[in-house]
Amino acid sequence: MATKRNPTFHVDDLESEFDYESEVEKKKAKKRTDFLTKEHPGEVKRPDRDQGKTLFDEEHGKVERQKRRWLSMDVYSRHKELINQYYLYYPGATKRLQRDTSKDKTDLDVIRENHRFVWSETDQTDTWERQMSKRYYDKLFKEYCIVDLSRYKENKFAMRWRVEKEVVDGKGQFICANKKCDERADLASWEVNFAYLEDGQKRNALVKLRLCPKCSDKLNYHQKKRKVEKKSRRKPVKTEWVEPTAGKSHGDAAESSTSKPHNESHEDEEKTEQRPVMTEEQTKELWSKPAEIDEEKTREDEFEDFLEDLLL
Repeated sequence: MATKRNPTFHVDDLESEFDYESEVEKKKAKKRTDFLTKEHPGEVKRPDRDQGKTLFDEEHGKVERQKRRWLSMDVYSRHKELINQYYLYYPGATKRLQRDTSKDKTDLDVIRENHRFVWSETDQTDTWERQMSKRYYDKLFKEYCIVDLSRYKENKFAMRWRVEKEVVDGKGQFICANKKCDERADLASWEVNFAYLEDGQKRNALVKLRLCPKCSDKLNYHQKKRKVEKKSRRKPVKTEWVEPTAGKSHGDAAESSTSKPHNESHEDEEKTEQRPVMTEEQTKELWSKPAEIDEEKTREDEFEDFLEDLLL
Protein backbone atom coordinates (compact mmCIF):
# COMPACT_ATOMS: atom_id res chain seq x y z
CA MET A 1 0.00 0.00 0.00
CA ALA A 2 1.43 3.35 -0.99
CA THR A 3 1.83 5.93 1.79
CA LYS A 4 0.90 9.51 1.31
CA ARG A 5 3.62 12.10 1.57
CA ASN A 6 1.26 14.68 3.15
CA PRO A 7 -1.45 12.93 5.15
CA THR A 8 -2.84 16.23 6.51
CA PHE A 9 -4.20 17.34 3.18
CA HIS A 10 -4.71 13.83 1.92
CA VAL A 11 -2.57 14.71 -1.13
CA ASP A 12 0.10 12.47 -2.61
CA ASP A 13 2.25 15.18 -4.29
CA LEU A 14 2.34 18.95 -3.96
CA GLU A 15 4.78 19.55 -6.80
CA SER A 16 3.94 22.16 -9.40
CA GLU A 17 5.01 22.47 -12.93
CA PHE A 18 5.07 26.32 -12.72
CA ASP A 19 8.06 28.39 -11.44
CA TYR A 20 6.75 30.89 -8.92
CA GLU A 21 10.22 32.68 -8.29
CA SER A 22 10.34 36.18 -9.62
CA GLU A 23 13.16 37.59 -11.74
CA VAL A 24 14.36 39.81 -8.85
CA GLU A 25 14.85 36.82 -6.62
CA LYS A 26 16.74 35.05 -9.36
CA LYS A 27 19.11 38.05 -9.73
CA LYS A 28 19.75 38.17 -5.95
CA ALA A 29 20.61 34.47 -5.90
CA LYS A 30 22.97 34.98 -8.77
CA LYS A 31 24.75 37.84 -7.04
CA ARG A 32 25.47 35.67 -4.02
CA THR A 33 27.58 33.29 -6.07
CA ASP A 34 29.01 35.45 -8.84
CA PHE A 35 32.04 36.51 -6.71
CA LEU A 36 33.42 33.00 -7.14
CA THR A 37 33.78 33.35 -10.87
CA LYS A 38 34.08 37.09 -11.41
CA GLU A 39 37.47 38.32 -12.77
CA HIS A 40 38.68 41.64 -11.39
CA PRO A 41 40.97 43.85 -13.51
CA GLY A 42 44.69 43.50 -12.56
CA GLU A 43 44.14 40.35 -10.57
CA VAL A 44 46.37 37.37 -11.38
CA LYS A 45 44.39 34.32 -12.22
CA ARG A 46 44.97 31.48 -9.85
CA PRO A 47 46.68 28.63 -11.72
CA ASP A 48 45.40 25.15 -11.56
CA ARG A 49 47.26 22.28 -9.92
CA ASP A 50 49.27 21.18 -12.95
CA GLN A 51 50.24 24.70 -13.90
CA GLY A 52 51.33 25.48 -10.31
CA LYS A 53 53.50 22.37 -10.22
CA THR A 54 55.32 23.42 -13.38
CA LEU A 55 55.95 26.93 -11.96
CA PHE A 56 57.35 25.48 -8.72
CA ASP A 57 59.67 23.17 -10.63
CA GLU A 58 60.99 26.09 -12.67
CA GLU A 59 61.69 28.30 -9.63
CA HIS A 60 63.23 25.43 -7.67
CA GLY A 61 65.48 24.61 -10.63
CA LYS A 62 66.68 28.25 -10.78
CA VAL A 63 67.60 28.23 -7.09
CA GLU A 64 69.46 24.93 -7.38
CA ARG A 65 71.38 26.10 -10.44
CA GLN A 66 72.31 29.32 -8.59
CA LYS A 67 73.59 27.31 -5.60
CA ARG A 68 75.69 25.06 -7.80
CA ARG A 69 77.16 28.12 -9.58
CA TRP A 70 78.06 29.79 -6.27
CA LEU A 71 79.73 26.62 -5.01
CA SER A 72 81.86 26.48 -8.13
CA MET A 73 83.08 30.07 -7.61
CA ASP A 74 85.93 31.17 -5.32
CA VAL A 75 85.22 33.06 -2.11
CA TYR A 76 86.09 36.52 -3.42
CA SER A 77 83.99 36.22 -6.58
CA ARG A 78 81.01 34.89 -4.62
CA HIS A 79 81.31 37.74 -2.11
CA LYS A 80 81.56 40.29 -4.90
CA GLU A 81 78.43 38.98 -6.66
CA LEU A 82 76.40 38.92 -3.44
CA ILE A 83 77.40 42.49 -2.62
CA ASN A 84 76.46 43.62 -6.14
CA GLN A 85 73.07 41.97 -5.82
CA TYR A 86 72.58 43.61 -2.43
CA TYR A 87 73.35 47.02 -3.93
CA LEU A 88 70.97 46.27 -6.80
CA TYR A 89 67.97 45.02 -4.84
CA TYR A 90 68.37 47.15 -1.64
CA PRO A 91 69.39 50.66 -2.75
CA GLY A 92 70.10 53.08 0.08
CA ALA A 93 70.84 50.34 2.63
CA THR A 94 74.60 50.28 2.05
CA LYS A 95 75.36 52.09 5.32
CA ARG A 96 75.03 48.77 7.10
CA LEU A 97 78.02 47.49 5.15
CA GLN A 98 80.36 50.30 6.29
CA ARG A 99 83.10 49.04 8.59
CA ASP A 100 83.84 50.66 11.95
CA THR A 101 87.12 52.52 11.45
CA SER A 102 87.35 54.05 14.93
CA LYS A 103 89.74 51.33 16.16
CA ASP A 104 91.94 51.16 13.05
CA LYS A 105 95.69 51.60 13.58
CA THR A 106 98.49 52.21 11.13
CA ASP A 107 102.10 51.08 11.56
CA LEU A 108 103.01 54.58 12.73
CA ASP A 109 100.34 54.45 15.44
CA VAL A 110 101.69 51.09 16.67
CA ILE A 111 105.26 52.43 16.78
CA ARG A 112 104.16 55.52 18.70
CA GLU A 113 102.32 53.45 21.29
CA ASN A 114 105.27 51.07 21.88
CA HIS A 115 108.11 53.56 21.31
CA ARG A 116 111.13 53.62 23.60
CA PHE A 117 113.98 56.09 23.45
CA VAL A 118 116.50 53.40 24.39
CA TRP A 119 115.86 49.66 24.01
CA SER A 120 117.99 47.42 26.22
CA GLU A 121 118.67 43.71 25.85
CA THR A 122 116.43 42.90 28.83
CA ASP A 123 113.35 44.56 27.34
CA GLN A 124 110.75 42.00 26.29
CA THR A 125 109.44 41.84 22.74
CA ASP A 126 106.70 39.28 23.28
CA THR A 127 104.10 40.98 21.04
CA TRP A 128 104.22 41.88 17.37
CA GLU A 129 103.70 45.55 18.22
CA ARG A 130 106.87 45.63 20.36
CA GLN A 131 108.79 43.66 17.76
CA MET A 132 107.85 46.24 15.12
CA SER A 133 108.89 49.10 17.40
CA LYS A 134 112.19 47.36 18.19
CA ARG A 135 112.91 46.84 14.47
CA TYR A 136 112.26 50.53 13.84
CA TYR A 137 114.64 51.42 16.69
CA ASP A 138 117.40 49.25 15.22
CA LYS A 139 117.20 51.19 11.95
CA LEU A 140 117.84 54.54 13.65
CA PHE A 141 121.30 56.16 13.81
CA LYS A 142 122.17 56.76 17.45
CA GLU A 143 125.42 58.74 17.25
CA TYR A 144 123.84 62.21 17.42
CA CYS A 145 120.37 63.46 18.36
CA ILE A 146 117.90 65.93 16.90
CA VAL A 147 116.60 68.37 19.52
CA ASP A 148 113.60 70.71 19.77
CA LEU A 149 114.57 73.90 21.65
CA SER A 150 111.24 75.72 21.33
CA ARG A 151 110.62 75.50 25.12
CA TYR A 152 114.17 76.08 26.32
CA LYS A 153 113.07 78.79 28.79
CA GLU A 154 111.00 76.17 30.63
CA ASN A 155 114.06 73.87 30.70
CA LYS A 156 112.19 71.33 28.57
CA PHE A 157 113.77 69.67 25.55
CA ALA A 158 112.50 67.03 23.14
CA MET A 159 115.05 64.70 21.54
CA ARG A 160 114.98 61.87 19.05
CA TRP A 161 117.46 59.84 17.04
CA ARG A 162 118.24 60.59 13.43
CA VAL A 163 116.74 58.78 10.46
CA GLU A 164 118.56 57.74 7.30
CA LYS A 165 117.64 60.84 5.27
CA GLU A 166 118.97 63.15 7.99
CA VAL A 167 122.23 61.21 8.14
CA VAL A 168 122.67 61.52 4.36
CA ASP A 169 121.92 65.27 4.48
CA GLY A 170 124.26 65.76 7.45
CA LYS A 171 121.53 67.05 9.77
CA GLY A 172 122.64 66.79 13.38
CA GLN A 173 126.35 66.45 12.56
CA PHE A 174 127.40 68.95 9.89
CA ILE A 175 124.18 70.98 10.24
CA CYS A 176 122.86 72.30 13.56
CA ALA A 177 120.88 69.63 15.44
CA ASN A 178 118.13 72.06 16.33
CA LYS A 179 114.93 71.05 14.56
CA LYS A 180 114.33 74.57 13.19
CA CYS A 181 117.94 75.63 12.49
CA ASP A 182 120.10 74.99 9.39
CA GLU A 183 123.31 76.69 10.50
CA ARG A 184 126.56 75.00 9.39
CA ALA A 185 129.30 77.21 10.78
CA ASP A 186 130.96 77.12 14.22
CA LEU A 187 129.22 73.98 15.47
CA ALA A 188 130.07 72.71 18.95
CA SER A 189 129.56 69.26 20.48
CA TRP A 190 127.69 68.95 23.78
CA GLU A 191 127.09 65.96 26.03
CA VAL A 192 123.66 66.10 27.67
CA ASN A 193 122.19 63.83 30.33
CA PHE A 194 118.70 63.54 28.85
CA ALA A 195 116.11 62.75 31.56
CA TYR A 196 112.69 61.64 30.31
CA LEU A 197 109.53 59.88 31.50
CA GLU A 198 108.62 56.60 29.79
CA ASP A 199 105.92 54.09 30.81
CA GLY A 200 105.54 55.94 34.11
CA GLN A 201 109.25 55.53 34.94
CA LYS A 202 112.01 58.13 35.03
CA ARG A 203 114.97 57.26 32.82
CA ASN A 204 118.23 58.88 31.75
CA ALA A 205 120.37 58.66 28.62
CA LEU A 206 123.66 60.36 27.77
CA VAL A 207 123.33 61.86 24.29
CA LYS A 208 125.50 64.05 22.08
CA LEU A 209 124.37 67.20 20.26
CA ARG A 210 125.99 69.41 17.61
CA LEU A 211 124.71 72.98 17.89
CA CYS A 212 125.53 76.41 16.55
CA PRO A 213 126.47 79.22 19.02
CA LYS A 214 122.93 80.61 19.15
CA CYS A 215 121.35 77.22 19.84
CA SER A 216 124.12 76.39 22.30
CA ASP A 217 123.08 79.43 24.35
CA LYS A 218 119.51 78.11 24.38
CA LEU A 219 120.71 74.69 25.51
CA ASN A 220 122.74 76.21 28.36
CA TYR A 221 120.06 78.75 29.33
CA HIS A 222 119.48 77.20 32.78
CA GLN A 223 122.49 74.98 33.30
CA LYS A 224 125.88 74.73 31.64
CA LYS A 225 126.32 71.44 29.83
CA ARG A 226 129.58 69.61 29.21
CA LYS A 227 131.29 70.66 26.02
CA VAL A 228 133.22 68.02 24.11
CA GLU A 229 136.64 69.37 23.18
CA LYS A 230 138.75 67.97 20.39
CA LYS A 231 141.78 66.12 21.69
CA SER A 232 145.14 67.56 20.58
CA ARG A 233 147.27 65.06 18.71
CA ARG A 234 150.56 66.93 18.53
CA LYS A 235 153.66 64.81 18.51
CA PRO A 236 156.10 65.43 21.41
CA VAL A 237 159.06 67.64 20.49
CA LYS A 238 162.32 65.75 20.50
CA THR A 239 165.13 67.28 22.56
CA GLU A 240 168.64 66.55 21.41
CA TRP A 241 171.49 66.71 23.87
CA VAL A 242 175.16 66.96 22.94
CA GLU A 243 177.66 65.41 25.28
CA PRO A 244 181.03 67.14 25.40
CA THR A 245 183.89 64.95 24.13
CA ALA A 246 186.34 63.81 26.76
CA GLY A 247 190.05 64.71 26.53
CA LYS A 248 189.49 68.07 24.93
CA SER A 249 189.86 71.35 26.75
CA HIS A 250 187.95 74.51 26.21
CA GLY A 251 190.74 75.90 24.07
CA ASP A 252 190.74 72.88 21.78
CA ALA A 253 187.03 73.24 21.31
CA ALA A 254 187.48 76.89 20.48
CA GLU A 255 190.18 76.08 17.91
CA SER A 256 188.03 73.47 16.28
CA SER A 257 185.11 75.90 16.13
CA THR A 258 187.29 78.56 14.49
CA SER A 259 188.51 76.08 11.92
CA LYS A 260 184.92 75.54 10.64
CA PRO A 261 183.58 77.64 7.83
CA HIS A 262 181.60 80.75 8.62
CA ASN A 263 178.23 79.30 7.54
CA GLU A 264 178.61 76.14 9.55
CA SER A 265 179.67 78.05 12.67
CA HIS A 266 176.61 80.31 12.30
CA GLU A 267 174.26 77.31 12.08
CA ASP A 268 175.91 75.68 15.09
CA GLU A 269 175.47 78.87 17.09
CA GLU A 270 171.73 78.89 16.31
CA LYS A 271 171.42 75.25 17.36
CA THR A 272 173.30 75.81 20.58
CA GLU A 273 171.09 78.76 21.40
CA GLN A 274 167.98 76.56 20.99
CA ARG A 275 169.40 73.70 23.04
CA PRO A 276 168.63 73.89 26.75
CA VAL A 277 171.43 73.71 29.30
CA MET A 278 171.40 70.58 31.46
CA THR A 279 172.98 69.85 34.77
CA GLU A 280 175.15 66.82 35.50
CA GLU A 281 172.31 65.06 37.33
CA GLN A 282 169.95 65.49 34.37
CA THR A 283 172.56 64.16 31.98
CA LYS A 284 173.11 61.09 34.16
CA GLU A 285 169.37 60.41 34.32
CA LEU A 286 169.05 60.90 30.58
CA TRP A 287 171.80 58.43 29.70
CA SER A 288 170.56 55.92 32.25
CA LYS A 289 167.06 55.74 30.65
CA PRO A 290 166.43 53.62 27.55
CA ALA A 291 166.24 55.44 24.26
CA GLU A 292 162.76 56.55 23.17
CA ILE A 293 161.75 55.17 19.79
CA ASP A 294 158.82 56.69 17.93
CA GLU A 295 156.49 53.92 16.80
CA GLU A 296 154.94 54.38 13.40
CA LYS A 297 151.13 54.37 13.35
CA THR A 298 149.48 51.44 11.68
CA ARG A 299 146.65 51.71 9.16
CA GLU A 300 144.08 50.80 11.83
CA ASP A 301 145.35 53.53 14.21
CA GLU A 302 145.14 56.14 11.46
CA PHE A 303 141.61 55.00 10.61
CA GLU A 304 140.53 55.22 14.29
CA ASP A 305 142.00 58.73 14.55
CA PHE A 306 140.08 59.74 11.42
CA LEU A 307 136.79 58.42 12.84
CA GLU A 308 137.33 60.18 16.18
CA ASP A 309 137.93 63.48 14.38
CA LEU A 310 134.86 62.89 12.21
CA LEU A 311 132.48 61.94 15.02
CA LEU A 312 133.56 64.59 17.52
